[in-house]
Amino acid sequence: MAKNVLTDEQLVAAVRSSNSELYSEIIKRYQEKLSHYLKKFIRDNDELEDVLQSVFIKAYKNLNSFNIHKKFSSWIYRIAHNEAINYLKKNYKYGLSLDEWEYDVIDEKLDFSKDLDRELTRERINQALASIKPKYQEPLVLFFFEQKTYEEISEILHLPINTVGTLIARGKQNLKKFLDQEKYG
Repeated sequence: MAKNVLTDEQLVAAVRSSNSELYSEIIKRYQEKLSHYLKKFIRDNDELEDVLQSVFIKAYKNLNSFNIHKKFSSWIYRIAHNEAINYLKKNYKYGLSLDEWEYDVIDEKLDFSKDLDRELTRERINQALASIKPKYQEPLVLFFFEQKTYEEISEILHLPINTVGTLIARGKQNLKKFLDQEKYG
């Protein structure tokens, strides 16, 4: 007989009502996803683990403030985003890491030639992303590499959906401009 799988929102309701041990299921569901997301901001694995732990602690402490009629994933990604930004401000570091990004997604969505050398592509994209403002980097990462919808990005970054679309479009233009300048010198 198939086991009933609770939605994230149902899990949160259960944790809040009486079963705090179910929070471990939330951690299992989100540990890898949030770790992947945080790697875009934090390169040191030990520091990344510390920030990830802070995310889960903050989420647990604030679970009662979560509206179970909304999407839990957007809420916890927002906490992860805020923790990453706080870490970067505290440590005076800013930059995105492409070490774990999926290059097929990059090739397909940003129209890169499939036959480009992947190492060259990684280096070029790192340089291109470093050349644009964080306000463009963040929505690009969430859309292209975390496969978040405009609505989810809007919730995570606390921006109107139209602004998210504008930032992604301008970010892509800036990336293309940088890559064209590099290509044509």
